[in-house]
Amino acid sequence: MKGGKELKSRAFSLDPRFSYLADEDRYLFAREAPKYKFNLIGCGLNGNEHIYVTMLEGRATIHGIFDENPGSIGLAQKTFAGFQTGHELVVYDTLESACSDPAADALIITTPNYTHLEILRVAMESGKHIFLEKPMATTIEDARQIMQLAEKYPAIVQIGLQYRYKSMYVEAIHEALERKSIGEIKMVNIIEHRLPFLDKVKQWNKFSKFSGGTLVEKCCHYFDLLNMFAGSKPVSVFATGSMAVNFKEFEYNGDKSDIIDNAVVSVVFENGVRASFNLCMFAPMFYEELSLCGDEGYLKAYEKEDFLSVPRPKTYLEILGGEARPSKISNPCYPPHIEESGHNGATFFEHVNFIDNMEGINTNAATVEEGFWSVVVGVAAEESIKAGKVVLIDELF
Repeated sequence: MKGGKELKSRAFSLDPRFSYLADEDRYLFAREAPKYKFNLIGCGLNGNEHIYVTMLEGRATIHGIFDENPGSIGLAQKTFAGFQTGHELVVYDTLESACSDPAADALIITTPNYTHLEILRVAMESGKHIFLEKPMATTIEDARQIMQLAEKYPAIVQIGLQYRYKSMYVEAIHEALERKSIGEIKMVNIIEHRLPFLDKVKQWNKFSKFSGGTLVEKCCHYFDLLNMFAGSKPVSVFATGSMAVNFKEFEYNGDKSDIIDNAVVSVVFENGVRASFNLCMFAPMFYEELSLCGDEGYLKAYEKEDFLSVPRPKTYLEILGGEARPSKISNPCYPPHIEESGHNGATFFEHVNFIDNMEGINTNAATVEEGFWSVVVGVAAEESIKAGKVVLIDELF
């Protein structure tokens, strides 16, 4: 059939209700054969999200997986089987075989934070494109080594800081950084109030020695956004925080959890921009808020999920220009099947940009250097809480 400009649907192409259609009868629901094959290293909850969005995006398929946990392998096989691709996942016995298989074009690494550097060393022996989940490392030294490795690497290395692809942040980036709708940004503020950390295999995310600490493990996303909107390098960080509610009595294999569940972080940048981050991880909902104060206006955006039946928008964005320019209010969003694929659609568009990068198309996907600076702010904030004083970035290095 000759193709046209009609809107073709990813959601309908995967919908089992239309499985009765033969390939020759598919037009609006047709899917092109995937151009690329990915191998997934680490098949936990996050890894399975990457399986789902890879298949939904459609330009690639998951060829094989590697994980040391049988339960994770089983979950990955179940997730993949739902797409009826006609081929089974290759399950590798070793990390080396998963990375070196010439059948795969790229590697997606979603293993626990503390394993990233050593796994990356093996992965880079392959010369394949690499997607490395956030945070890229748990320490500044490991992050620096990864950055040095990436500088000499001939293929793409992209860091999984996907919050920049949430609909409200995409619109905020467009308005504030591209259109300059609020003039020059002077202050950046982000709030995250949410549920506690979820369970993980061997509960590694409950211990700072494995995760890097809450402000590295979870909040590197937000420090990436602070850095982006500030448009500058951090000079100093001051933070307060504590272990107020979550996991105070939690032990695993004789180790007691030591991760904080609340914090207030203040960052000063080289260009004079001031930024703050407010975290609470014992709230009964998910709520994120961004506010930007410029010299010509104000931007506020939020996203929330409160598990209530009362109908109201999940997202909101306002730009207030006072008397100088138009103001506007909107509700940024993606189609439900994309938002439900993971992180409210951010992971899907992260994959779009990863494949675009592989094809030589310039994107604003997180670079290794941007991943490095998100870790730096997180480590500095953790150190500031421990020391009870301002941490100067130069001294931290």
